[in-house]
Amino acid sequence: MHVVLKSKVTKVTKHFKSLKSKMPRFGIFSTGGCFDGCRDHTQQSSGSGTRVWNLSDKPVELQIRVGSILKKVHTLKPGSSKRLKCKSIYKAYMPGGEGGGNGRGSMRGLLYYYDETCHPYVWIHDTGGDTLRMVKQQYISLEDLRECCEIRIFRDHQRGCVSVRKKPRPDFC
Repeated sequence: MHVVLKSKVTKVTKHFKSLKSKMPRFGIFSTGGCFDGCRDHTQQSSGSGTRVWNLSDKPVELQIRVGSILKKVHTLKPGSSKRLKCKSIYKAYMPGGEGGGNGRGSMRGLLYYYDETCHPYVWIHDTGGDTLRMVKQQYISLEDLRECCEIRIFRDHQRGCVSVRKKPRPDFC
């Protein structure tokens, strides 16, 4: 029985040595520092989503729009947050969305893909501010939601408007 166990160990050792010769950088220490961080973060649109924080002193509205058409509103009270997922917004509000079925639906979806005026986006509406003042940034694209793990909305008291800071998703490798 001891001999059988030893032969299995040598088979496994030989297998790892053959892998090591094929991939010279393969080893325990080279992969030990990276835990599931080498994946493509552009494809991670539905995973954890993006946390949007309202750090201003007044409520703001996160308006999901397609073109100029208002689709849904989330009101954020001061100090509160909302998690938005790029993929779920895309699937819910993309015109001629996925699963069109017939050939015309897929062609229409392809046209919408190239026409960015038909893409969903998030509009930040300052409910407590002066409507005559300009807002520094009030638009969050789906790409921003995909590439950022956190978006902070705060009031710029010098300009008297709402500003946005984006925190990109961390790369672990």
